[in-house]
Amino acid sequence: MADRDVAKRTLVLGTHNKKKGRELLALLSPFGFELATLADVSNPLDVDETGETFAENAALKATEQARHLDQWVLGEDSGLCVDALRGAPGIYSARFSGAGANDESNNDKLLAELGDIPPSKRGAHYVCHAALSNPQGEIMARAEGRCYGKILSERHGDGGFGYDPLFEIAEYHKSFGQLGVSVKAAISHRSRAMRLLAPKIRQLVDAGRWGVE
Repeated sequence: MADRDVAKRTLVLGTHNKKKGRELLALLSPFGFELATLADVSNPLDVDETGETFAENAALKATEQARHLDQWVLGEDSGLCVDALRGAPGIYSARFSGAGANDESNNDKLLAELGDIPPSKRGAHYVCHAALSNPQGEIMARAEGRCYGKILSERHGDGGFGYDPLFEIAEYHKSFGQLGVSVKAAISHRSRAMRLLAPKIRQLVDAGRWGVE
């Protein structure tokens, strides 16, 4: 199917996180879809993340928002899993430091939890699970991406968001906070998930399972 036909399909990115929304827009825009975030729609639903896994939360964000908006919605849940903390903060990454959590307080807590654990035992990975729902609330496609690294003992760089200043990519000997947008777009957990998901979305379009709006 021609790109001009694909471009007629609107995909709502189910996130209120402005930085994450910009990252998702940059990752998906080359594939020809008309994109919107929750900031672009009226009266979006505030979905409770009650799932016990990234996959469950992504599905909740996609299906509940899709039924509410009567739109195709991409729900995404992501977080950091640290080996020495038995996978924590995991699905609680955004609220790791409790009520009123933000990037700074979450990073502070992570550093405190790891204490003087040596670099060789500070392995970690980012996870991104994405789920696509049709307007009826049915999951039509899923994908998961991971990116492996380790947690530094102090922040490096001011780019990115979340735990990026503490997350070092071994091949570059730099944190995501230092590497910049273009490198992160190539190797991050989110970019890997989107690269796996985009062809599945195109298959739905080509098969006529995504109606023109």
